[in-house]
This record gives sequence, C-alpha cells and structure tokens, in this order.
Amino acid sequence: MAGQQHFDILVAPGYVLLELASLVEVLRLANRVCPHPPFTYAYKSLKGGPIHSSSDAMIQTEAVSTQPKADYLFVIGNTDPDHPDLSLGRVASDYTYRGAQVFLLAEAASRYIDEHGTEDMATHWENASFLRERGARFEAKLSIATQQGAVVTCAGMEATTDVALSVIGRHISGPAKMTVADIMLHENIRDFSSMQPFSGTRLTATGDAKLDQCIKLMQANIEDPLPIHQIVEELHLSNRSLERKFKTFFGTTPNGFYREMRLAKANNLLLNTTMSVREIGLACGFPNGFSSVYKSFFGVTPFVLRREKRATHR
Repeated sequence: MAGQQHFDILVAPGYVLLELASLVEVLRLANRVCPHPPFTYAYKSLKGGPIHSSSDAMIQTEAVSTQPKADYLFVIGNTDPDHPDLSLGRVASDYTYRGAQVFLLAEAASRYIDEHGTEDMATHWENASFLRERGARFEAKLSIATQQGAVVTCAGMEATTDVALSVIGRHISGPAKMTVADIMLHENIRDFSSMQPFSGTRLTATGDAKLDQCIKLMQANIEDPLPIHQIVEELHLSNRSLERKFKTFFGTTPNGFYREMRLAKANNLLLNTTMSVREIGLACGFPNGFSSVYKSFFGVTPFVLRREKRATHR
C-alpha cells in the first residue's frame, strides 16, 4: 500500500525476545487500530535462516541485503557485545546511504559506540558500565536513546516500547499512538531524553503534568465528552494555555485531539468487536452523525470498513 513505512528487523543469534516483541507488537497494534495498516516489517539476519533468541524462541529470517529498501532498520542485540554479528558498521551504512534511519539496541548500540561512536550515544546502563571497565574511548549516555544523524542508539529492554511508539508517532496521529500504548498497558511514554530508570525518569506521559491530567480526563470521559471549558476549570488553566500545550506537543487543538481520541477508540471497537455501528457511536460520544464524522476522518464509512475487514478474513 502506498505510504506504508517498512521496517527491517535484524536479529543476532541469542537476540533478546523482549526487545523484538516490544517493537513488533507496537507495529502490529498500530496496524490493528488504523483503518489502513501503516507499517510492514521483515525479519533479517546477516546470513538468513532460523535464528534463536536467548530464551530459545526461533524466527525465520532473510539475509540482509546490501541494497536495502526499508525506511527503518532496527537491530536487536544479544547478551554478548563482542558477538561478531553485532559488528554492523557496513550494514548501518548500507541503510543510511539509502535514506533509512538505523536504530541499534542495547548490545548492538554498545558495539557501535565502541567501534564508531561518540560520547553522545546511548546504550543500556549495564553495557555502559561494561564499556567503561574495558577502557572504551567513549562514555555512553544513560538516556533511553540518542540520535546522531541517521543512527539512533538505544538502551533496549522495555525502553524499546517507548522508542517504537516514538517512531510510529511520526506516521500516525497522537490519539492512535496513545491507543496503541493503552492496549499495551504502557502508561508513561518516555521521550528519547528520559533517563534510564535507575537514574530517575519523568513520571509523565508527555513531560507536562497538566497536559497529562487533561488527557486522563478525556480518556475517562469518552462516552460523555466534557466541554473544554469544564476541563480548563478543573485544571485551573486558561483556554489559551491549554491550546498552546496541545499545539506544542500534538500539533492540534484540545477539541481536535479529543475528537480523534474518541474516533480512535471507535475504530478499535469497529475492527475488533461485534458491537453495532450505532452502539459504537454512542460508546464513543457520537450520539448523532457518527458515520459522517468517521468518514470525514478515515475516508470510508464504518459500514464499508467493517465489510472490507470481514472479507479479508474469509
């Protein structure tokens, strides 16, 4: 489909299953909650064939190409920074040369830092200690991710979910991204600059406590939406201040965000439940005109989308 973003996911022998699942589930759920799946992905390795994780889960992979066509490359490391399959400078260059962005996780990040990096690149705190003990040329950062040009080095582990949510947020709406996070029960979405947990993190989803509080009020009042003037009264903010916060973080208005959040929930119910279209409209705060509002946003009526979805599963 035109406009889809493709991810190559390169795994090394003994890859960390949590990191692979954190990325793939974000992509899968984004495809589930959006009417037209925005992402595709393929599993890669240096030589191709079956690759086993550290927990002995196995996936089939294709050999990585010297002329890749992906928009993103994610490299899932293992527990051994010295593993030869993690020496990926050439592979990273093959991807960045063709316009892709490369994300190196945990051990893959520390290997890259050791071989090519600078002091501004991040890896998991255990690997940072390992590099320090070995007298590495560079001191790794302890944020969850750091970008240097087209290469992003990441802490990995559960922070993979935050990184993946950040990436899909470039291509889908804020409410759709938050719907994915909610399905995953991932309450606080951290940005790249957040410190790894042992160093302390911001316990907010957006970095702004008032904005977080506003979004929680909206999430708690989907069926009977609150007027914005009532929300700002509860938050002790002015309308203008709240509008500025939404414009800065989401590029939209509070009303626009609220409407899209309700539509995102409606879309999820439409694709994944047997509720009637009318029931879904009522459950998401659209007592009248739900079909026309849905079509104006998604480009198709809810009846047509549900029919198409059912046809693909026959």
